[in-house]
Amino acid sequence: MAESSGLTQIVERAVQQALAGHIPTLQAELVQRVLESLPANTGDARPAGKDGDTTALLRAVANIHAGTTQKEILRGLLASGSEHCARVALFVVKAGSATGWQSVGFADDDAIKDFSLDPSAGPVMHALQNRVATPANIAEMDPRFVEQFGGPANEQVLVLPLMLKDKVAALVYADGGADGTMDAAALELLVMATSAWLEVTSLRKQSLREVGEAGSTAERSAAAPAVQTVSSFSDPFAAHAPKHIAADSPGVAEPSSAAEVVEVTASAHSGAGAAAPAAATDPFAGLSPEDADVHRKAQRFARLLVDEIKLYNQAKVAEGRKHKDLYDRMKDDIEKSRATYQKRYGNTAAASAPYFQQELVRSLAEDDLSIMGANFKH
Repeated sequence: MAESSGLTQIVERAVQQALAGHIPTLQAELVQRVLESLPANTGDARPAGKDGDTTALLRAVANIHAGTTQKEILRGLLASGSEHCARVALFVVKAGSATGWQSVGFADDDAIKDFSLDPSAGPVMHALQNRVATPANIAEMDPRFVEQFGGPANEQVLVLPLMLKDKVAALVYADGGADGTMDAAALELLVMATSAWLEVTSLRKQSLREVGEAGSTAERSAAAPAVQTVSSFSDPFAAHAPKHIAADSPGVAEPSSAAEVVEVTASAHSGAGAAAPAAATDPFAGLSPEDADVHRKAQRFARLLVDEIKLYNQAKVAEGRKHKDLYDRMKDDIEKSRATYQKRYGNTAAASAPYFQQELVRSLAEDDLSIMGANFKH
């Protein structure tokens, strides 16, 4: 027993040292990729000054990346964002509403919690629909918001979408307060860096779960698994439900009094409907447990590879979807990932299944094959 404990400690130290060596490199690469994808024309952005705004930005991104939980990352965004504007607030987008989560710089930061923005207000609606940073005049904002919290001296505000899994998960509101000082470009970069880091931490946790699942495969029953609803991406706002929405509304979770940000977890079906045989919905019901497990892992691995392509090439993906030439723009990344997939599963029970190809169409092209372009072979 003592020998086993000692071995465990050695392995834990080795893993910790390996992670410690790679995380700084990953952070530096993310910073560089976000900087490269930032649009050249950022409206009212102010240039870097002699005292080194670029250094301050890198420090701010590093502060966000220092977060190890989704709540810490989002708080890092607000703290870092407050260095580039007078007032900043984050609103969770859920169930058709944009509800206050936390803020920095307001006269009463607690008052922003559970304040619901009008989603039809000009800059709010524009940011939600077009998924881009939206500068506006305070007069275009929700009148209730202006009445309760006031506006900046120069009347200029900025609403930025925080994207997760190609969806607007939150909106970041910013303004210059009493002196009107606001760096729009810096705020946009920080929001993009936060989005990227949230996805990285989610993929990392998903990979760790898969390692754990692989270790317990031998203990599973030969019977088909119970049907579950599992998200491939942790939604940091899964438990945040606006107080003004009835708790029994379809799809709305019970609101948390502290508006805590937690990860989404798999929820097993219950009731009479769950008693239906899993074989009716399990595409691998006719396979042996071992082969079925290989197929499921291949699907998950394909999803991870395509998620990584999207994460590091958001601008290219957006352009490819717009011009319907996604494969031509992303060919090098796609083929490198395809080779990685084939190396792992090309000689397994899942070799004949086109999981990687299917995931490209499903995730990159949003189930529209024409978006991949004429040169994409399917």
